[in-house]
Amino acid sequence: MARAQILIVEDEPGIADTLSYALRTEGFEPLWCATGEAALQHLPPHAPAPALVILDVGLPDLNGFELFKRIRERAADLPVVFLTARSDEIDRVVGLELGADDYVAKPFSPRELVARVRTVLRRTARASASPPPTTVAGALPPAAATSAPTPIDVDDGRRRIRYYGRPLELSRYEYGLLKTLAERPGHVYTRDVLLEKVWDDPGDSFDRTVDAHVKTLRAKLKAVAPTLEPIRTHRGSGYALAEDLPASLPAA
Repeated sequence: MARAQILIVEDEPGIADTLSYALRTEGFEPLWCATGEAALQHLPPHAPAPALVILDVGLPDLNGFELFKRIRERAADLPVVFLTARSDEIDRVVGLELGADDYVAKPFSPRELVARVRTVLRRTARASASPPPTTVAGALPPAAATSAPTPIDVDDGRRRIRYYGRPLELSRYEYGLLKTLAERPGHVYTRDVLLEKVWDDPGDSFDRTVDAHVKTLRAKLKAVAPTLEPIRTHRGSGYALAEDLPASLPAA
């Protein structure tokens, strides 16, 4: 049986060797690149996508956050775990806002990192085995949806969400948040509940993680409907999807 390939993008040979050994011992096939440009040669369209990327933020030739964006352009669903020597909260929040699947600060335990890799891969496998498409928040049957856009349509099978007929480019966590909120419009979800529902390892995350993703999600929704506020903040409680969204946007 073929081993899952893990692409390591790390400029420090010692760290890369340690990671490679830990991954190989646990049944993975590590592939090491010391620069961002070298890593891009092992991604579509030049090569099949690996199962996951471990990406160091501090690369010598290309900022890790910029490389992450280029990875997402080539393989939108490719899981990425950030690795960095900087443990500042702002760096972690930036990585999560971009849609990273996890974030590990140096120094780290190789066994812990491999465990996180397994967790992310399990989550990805579950996503690919999602049930058939469903629609929520006032959605119409597929035949009618083409002529009368509805506020929020969730396609679970393809893990896509349309907002007033417009497909949204969402990270994995943005998708999970909006899907959860749309399941019960008006219901206030606390940050802890959202962490439990959307993140596989809520204990390793924090309240700011939810806030950061809600912020980016709101910006994407506002780009479609600038005058609406679909996600309401309930101070001291959490977030809820508005119950009074119009069925369609007013004509321009």
